[in-house]
Amino acid sequence: MAISNVTDNNFSEETSGGLVLADFWAPWCGPCKMIAPVLEEIDSEMADSVKIVKLNVDENQNTASEYGVMSIPTLILFKDGEIADKIVGFQPKEALVERIKQHQ
Repeated sequence: MAISNVTDNNFSEETSGGLVLADFWAPWCGPCKMIAPVLEEIDSEMADSVKIVKLNVDENQNTASEYGVMSIPTLILFKDGEIADKIVGFQPKEALVERIKQHQ
């Protein structure tokens, strides 16, 4: 499953079922660019257990504000629509995988 971009309009629908990792990012954010390939790897290896979505905070400020995103990248892990975990800042792949596995 490929990583999909979500918006204010479809965010809650896209994060409502199963395990979903939402990446709050912006094009100008250096650490966001660093974490993007890490998320691609996780997506290709764990697509059967976690869905990954990306939300551009510049274009979708309502959702970012609703979830209290103050700095990016912020990754919020949802389990059946509820916040299960929140990770702020760049993290290595191993750390992200470990956090995801804790909620499977």
